Amino acid sequence: MTVNSGNRLKVLYSREEIEAAINRLAEKIALEYRGRNPVLIGVLKGSFIFMSDLVRRLDFPLEMEFVRLSSYGSSTESSGKIKLEHSVKTTIKGKDVLVVEDIVDTGLSLTFLMDYLKKKKPATLKLCCLMDKPSRRKAPVTIHYSGFIVPDQFLVGYGLDYAEQYRNLPDICILEGEK
Repeated sequence: MTVNSGNRLKVLYSREEIEAAINRLAEKIALEYRGRNPVLIGVLKGSFIFMSDLVRRLDFPLEMEFVRLSSYGSSTESSGKIKLEHSVKTTIKGKDVLVVEDIVDTGLSLTFLMDYLKKKKPATLKLCCLMDKPSRRKAPVTIHYSGFIVPDQFLVGYGLDYAEQYRNLPDICILEGEK
């Protein structure tokens, strides 16, 4: 599929494969968190579709919160400089916290976020991501729940973007071409 100015999309994971991965993640999360009323913290903007689909599969009380970090701008490479643009408003001290992220790439943003959240003294702090790209890791990150290990390609769709485009695609695609 050709999209803009020479960019092409190649489906990496179909909506059916994504749904199956989310079902697997939800089952594992439910085993650990049922009866504990965790706070799920989504990392905006990328995780909003994944988190929405995930929480609808969890059949126990939970709270939701969002943070917003920036490091990419309109580039395909992380700048490495992390900025907290929207912080947690809910008190998480003494609570079980599960961070929900679309993709773990360099690990710089997640290291920054997890360190920030640890200072707020949650009872537990774990990470769930739909996609893990370990080939790009620059900082160590412990991922407790992961849907897919992905190749070192620039991905879009299902919440992932390139310059705020393609988030609405129902599949996860490799963006090829000029960018």
